[in-house]
Amino acid sequence: MLPDRPKGPMLERRAPPPDEVEPISPQAADAILREALEPYVAQGWHVMDQGPYTARLTREDRNVDLRVDLLGQVEARESGLTPLQESGRLVAWMVLLAMLMVALALAAALGVL
Repeated sequence: MLPDRPKGPMLERRAPPPDEVEPISPQAADAILREALEPYVAQGWHVMDQGPYTARLTREDRNVDLRVDLLGQVEARESGLTPLQESGRLVAWMVLLAMLMVALALAAALGVL
């Protein structure tokens, strides 16, 4: 048999709902991100990719990912180069050396060297 329920209306006291969080617009996030990028660009970082909420910067062998969350707070995360970036640099060096060899061979064939 089930236990008896108390008679009368059962009222629960609930906490009031939290204030709704209003996310920022992409235009506002872009303005915040541009302001956050200024010190990095002044220090010599290069912007590789940028959207309204995120940006990736690179300098030498480091990356910095900046992100603006929906509340307008900026987060920065620094990391090393990705494998794709490293292989791209290797290919660029190989092409540069190959072009140098072609130029030397052409100069030798023309009698310049």
